[in-house]
Amino acid sequence: MALSALGSLRVIALTQVYAGPYATRLLADMGAEVIKVESPVRTGRGGPAAQEGGVYPDGVPGERPYNRLAYYNELNRNHLAISLDLRSKEGREVFLNLARVSDVLIENFSARVMSNFGLEYAVLSKAKPDTIMLSMPAYGMTGPYRDYVGYGTGIEAMAGLSAMTGYEGGPPLRVGVAYADPNAGLHAAFAVLAALHHRRRTGRGQYIDLSQREALTMLLGEAVVDYSMRGRLLDRMGNAHPSMAPHGCYPCAGQDEWVAIAAGSGDEWHALRRAMGNPGWSRDGRFDDFEGRQRNHKELDKLIGEWTRGRTHYEVMRLLQEAGVRAGAVLGIAEMMEDPHYRARGFFEMVAHPEAGTHPHPGVAWKMGRTPGSIRRPAPCFAEHNEYVFGELLGMSRNELERLQREAVISSAPA
Repeated sequence: MALSALGSLRVIALTQVYAGPYATRLLADMGAEVIKVESPVRTGRGGPAAQEGGVYPDGVPGERPYNRLAYYNELNRNHLAISLDLRSKEGREVFLNLARVSDVLIENFSARVMSNFGLEYAVLSKAKPDTIMLSMPAYGMTGPYRDYVGYGTGIEAMAGLSAMTGYEGGPPLRVGVAYADPNAGLHAAFAVLAALHHRRRTGRGQYIDLSQREALTMLLGEAVVDYSMRGRLLDRMGNAHPSMAPHGCYPCAGQDEWVAIAAGSGDEWHALRRAMGNPGWSRDGRFDDFEGRQRNHKELDKLIGEWTRGRTHYEVMRLLQEAGVRAGAVLGIAEMMEDPHYRARGFFEMVAHPEAGTHPHPGVAWKMGRTPGSIRRPAPCFAEHNEYVFGELLGMSRNELERLQREAVISSAPA
């Protein structure tokens, strides 16, 4: 039987939207018991606006859309869920009891929220001295921006990524996804693992202040160092590359079909020429060396695009890969679901959700022989695990639970 890498770990998740849930999902996929604590008045499961524009099975929100929202169910798999109002004194007392039997707390509220609740690290560490707490606000817990709130797209701009993204001569652009969120989530999961290693060696917990902006800016290190050394700002250059030419996405046969091609060395350029049948234009002296190809990359991209238009994106990819040229078909969602490589590796897994139905979900992105991750359970319905957490885990009586529900400290449905 396969072992679980984090099977003995219990994590409290006060996580919203994307960055925080992605961090806890990574830990949950590795076997951690992640308990998501949700407010009855602000759940992250979407309100009326999400119900109008959200993604639901068959496009139908249903009677309980908060249990059917696609982005929530994809990001919160392997989680347990309880509802607890942390604004109340009793809610905070119950939360501290949960913290006493847990190892890690991860939250991605703005910097002031946990102290407003009276649940900052100083309080938690008194309840459990070796606790590990990670906060991941947009701009960190200190500095003049600490109280600013932000989502991934705004953080991209503040981190400098948007200024580098765009076409030559054009304005800054988004990268296409809220890149700051999964990047911060990955950094958060790694930081927690490092803190757990530290605790195992020393017996001490710790507080981790993770700025989503800083986590993203560190990926732009080359541009930062270039400016600090030479005072030079890197220009936006579309799909071009400072050390590869050709480098870009090229149109293929069909409707909105594309292939990505990258040639870094002279050998790769000659391999690309041979794969294209050594067309006459490829022997143009302008393209003989890298400097010439880079200087004339617009004309080069146009000529390569004329060749790729006559073939499908998969056809171009296979032809160039066999010739030793880096190339990849640009896939849409439907193509990804049918991709033979994903299928051969069993990447997509069927997940049965009691209210959203059975659908394929992206699986775990790594394969470890001794401790493989897995999708053990679907995302939880709202307050699905109240009885387990409050009753079995914390030992609260049925009468006590009923009283707390009457007083709206705990809830069975969002307000």
